[in-house]
Amino acid sequence: MSASAAAPASGASAATPAPGAEPHELYVRHARKNGRLLMTMRALDYQGSCIVDVQLGSAEADKKPETRSYRFVDARQATAFVTEAVEALIYLGCEIRD
Repeated sequence: MSASAAAPASGASAATPAPGAEPHELYVRHARKNGRLLMTMRALDYQGSCIVDVQLGSAEADKKPETRSYRFVDARQATAFVTEAVEALIYLGCEIRD
């Protein structure tokens, strides 16, 4: 994926959707290794942009999971991002679930 395709949401309003926009959840992917939840990726379509929320870690753990958001121009770019991430996680031995 090119570095310019995703805009991390940290700090700036890059991942803030338009006011009043209701998101449509496109899909969710969960990555597990040895039965432990490592990551959850949730793609949300805001009719004009798409945001992928990535939660690192498990809500079951003692500490709060880290969350990052990435904004894309459309669902196609968001899906390409998630697909590349899923392929890398599979290569590393993770099990991916919907």
